[in-house]
Amino acid sequence: MIERNSLDYRHINVNSSGGFRLLLVSLLAAAIGILAGFVAYGLYSLISLITNLVFFQRVSLILPSLTENPLGGWIIIVPAIGGLIVGVMAKYGSPKIKGHGIPEAMEAVLTNRSRIQPRVAILKPISAAIAIGTGGPFGAEGPIIQTGGALGSLIGQLIHTTASERKVLLACGAAAGMAATFSTPIAAVILAIELLLFEFKSRSFIPLVIASTLATTIHLWLMGTGPMFTVGAVDFGVPTALPYYILFGLICGAAAVGFSNLLYWVEDLFDRLPFDAMWYPAIGALGLGIIGYFVPRVIGVGYETISDILNARLALDALLTIMLFKSLALVVSLGSGTSGGLLAPMFMTGAALGGAFALIVNRIVPGADLSPAACALVGMAAVFGSAARATFTFIIFAFELTRDYNAILPLMLVCVIADGVSLLLMRNSIMTEKLARRGLHTHFDYEPDVLQQARVDDVMDAGPTSIPATMTVKELAGYITRGDPEYIRHQAFPIVKGQQLAGIITRGDIVEALAGNVDDEKTVLEAGNDSPVVTYPDELLFDAVSKMLRNDVGRLPVVERQAPHKLVGYLGRAAVMEARMNRLHEEHVREPGWISKAPRPLSKPSISEEDPSN
Repeated sequence: MIERNSLDYRHINVNSSGGFRLLLVSLLAAAIGILAGFVAYGLYSLISLITNLVFFQRVSLILPSLTENPLGGWIIIVPAIGGLIVGVMAKYGSPKIKGHGIPEAMEAVLTNRSRIQPRVAILKPISAAIAIGTGGPFGAEGPIIQTGGALGSLIGQLIHTTASERKVLLACGAAAGMAATFSTPIAAVILAIELLLFEFKSRSFIPLVIASTLATTIHLWLMGTGPMFTVGAVDFGVPTALPYYILFGLICGAAAVGFSNLLYWVEDLFDRLPFDAMWYPAIGALGLGIIGYFVPRVIGVGYETISDILNARLALDALLTIMLFKSLALVVSLGSGTSGGLLAPMFMTGAALGGAFALIVNRIVPGADLSPAACALVGMAAVFGSAARATFTFIIFAFELTRDYNAILPLMLVCVIADGVSLLLMRNSIMTEKLARRGLHTHFDYEPDVLQQARVDDVMDAGPTSIPATMTVKELAGYITRGDPEYIRHQAFPIVKGQQLAGIITRGDIVEALAGNVDDEKTVLEAGNDSPVVTYPDELLFDAVSKMLRNDVGRLPVVERQAPHKLVGYLGRAAVMEARMNRLHEEHVREPGWISKAPRPLSKPSISEEDPSN
């Protein structure tokens, strides 16, 4: 039994003030984009400040390179101190600060009507800055995306908004955070659509573009006009290198699957530890410190290392070391439940994988002549894109970084092959696995609603059982109790005068009338509803179903639009389900082709007209 909430659906006007609401949401999105731009710069500066204080004992807002170990043996202890602080903040502040940010924003959309607590908007960036500033191998992007989403959600909670409008504002904040970090506004818009909105509509697309554009403008003003990673001229080797890119796509997909499984396996190991979860981030950070003592490049954000890889400045042994130990440091620290982003570290490992792949192939096949920089760029997009099931986002992201049209073909090929491997081997993405473990299902397929494509006359019963207005209630009850086939099909009966609709009577009306000792002459029109809600043959099923929901009815008479409103059909719940069945039939029932030897008859599923819910 589904319990209705207090909302009265009959008074919802789905088309009211649509233009005004879009204008309002767009203005709020503009404010969110500007604020998110400043928040992103503030978090980036805070990370830089803490990193300089911890590693160099100086005050500076310029993010330093940690490719060398400036702390000696203290590097083992310092990340653990940061992890302990994050653990205390998670226990006594909010557990929502744990993790890499995007799944938490997705959870707010799916379970909490896009409401995020104010404390998360404050504690998440601070905890991420502490974790990264003390050596965490994370990027600031995930926390900035979650913080921007929290900002959008909070603004949506300040005024009267619908849950859908709050979702759009949350997504605007998240997209603005990414755009303000990387100066990639198009990829930011697509990321919000793929991972947060789960829709592509003008009501969301317009505000998203506004927020991302303004956030990028703030980035250009505060941080300069250059991209986050400077990439030189790259030879992508198209078309001769395409066969190698196919192989590389398979490797990237396998790497994405392996990394995601390893991360959640480590997370499960931490969950089995026999003491308070507050200590987990410190333990993970201690493991990070040990790795960082031997391989300093794995600590910190590592933007300079990513730039080195993208510009082919590192040798094969360095690339293999980064790929292995950066991944290990990331899963150990992030699996412990600390606060930090996945994008930058996975970009680094994906780029290192690509650079190493090119160098190894060139040694095995001297004539291959693959560009390590090209494979690094493609690997950076393919590994994270397939792990997160946001392939389109990171095709565009890598293109925005290089602004080189020649990158499009290898990017598309490698990324979709990697995505195919991920779909085949991994049920959930690295973003949604955590949600799936909490019982939340995320739908990644974007498809039009069949109810917005089919018309009422496509599925209505064109020969409904109608009854004359002069029929008595007892006569109708007699037909039903005798099991007359014409009268047991429906739960309600249109009442007509001639061919014109005069009303409708339901079985509930009949029972109510008989319970009141109705006199023998009481007509069905007197017992029924003489002002029924109707639909029209050319009306979309979506609009007809909306009428059912708003008026709390389960069936609608179908009449001609012009007077005298002749009854031409009947739309019940079963007919609506028939539209869904037709779509399933199109997707799953194989029809005989021209080369079929013996065409087999189709067994199309159908809804029984005798369904009592009709």
